[in-house]
Amino acid sequence: MSDMIQLAKREIRLGFRNPWSYSFLILFSVFGLCLLGINAQNYVQGYSGVTASMLSLILYLLPLMTLFIGAFSLTSEKEDGSWQLLSAYPLGTLAFVAGKYAGLLVVLLTVTSFGYGLMGMLGGMIGANLDFNTYGLFFIFSCLLVLLFLGLAMLVGSLSKNRWHALTISVSVWFFAVIGWQAFLLSFLNLLPYLWIKPLLVTSTFLNPAELVRIFVVVRLGGGSILGPEYYRWVEWIQRPGGGLLFGAACLMWTVCLMTAVYWIWERGRRRG
Repeated sequence: MSDMIQLAKREIRLGFRNPWSYSFLILFSVFGLCLLGINAQNYVQGYSGVTASMLSLILYLLPLMTLFIGAFSLTSEKEDGSWQLLSAYPLGTLAFVAGKYAGLLVVLLTVTSFGYGLMGMLGGMIGANLDFNTYGLFFIFSCLLVLLFLGLAMLVGSLSKNRWHALTISVSVWFFAVIGWQAFLLSFLNLLPYLWIKPLLVTSTFLNPAELVRIFVVVRLGGGSILGPEYYRWVEWIQRPGGGLLFGAACLMWTVCLMTAVYWIWERGRRRG
């Protein structure tokens, strides 16, 4: 545990020295001010066209930011020789992976919280605050995207040989999960018998963390009707009192599976030297 904490502290120090972190901090702060400008013209409460636009903007920016920072952090360990040095010490692979994840999570959530804090502070000064429940759901939405895509970022960094390789894979993962998902899914489902479409559509949602989080937040905002009849059961269980706990369990399972894969890759590489 102490090794993991020390590695997390080291990662936090490196993260706040990383110019990428401050670039994204500025970008996300500007992005937050843009959301504030949208809200200044329309009082945002529940699900609406304005809310949908704000969700889409968050969905474009945060996963890409998380993939870049997380993947580059792990590939830099390989390129700089830091991992070879650390592996010479009595340091467990699990402590290394968990420490990296915890440290990066703190850095990314700090960037996200700063953007939302700035938006809330300025919104209060000019009287353009979001509805409290809507604001809270947006913040949870952003934190969950960071939580899930950081696991993907670490998997990308584990599989990549260098930063350029990580950059290519990160952009591909982001494009597939955020932009191209619906087009790919529809083209695939059109090839299947009609009776297969609904169960596969529901199952495939668990395979994409961006879509999983988006659907949860849309339903919580009261926009479940736009998802169509195929997602009726989703709307039903998400709106139940225990829906949040089931969703949290799904996110936890996603994170555990990804981190298990990351651990296996680094442990396998360590044994092979």
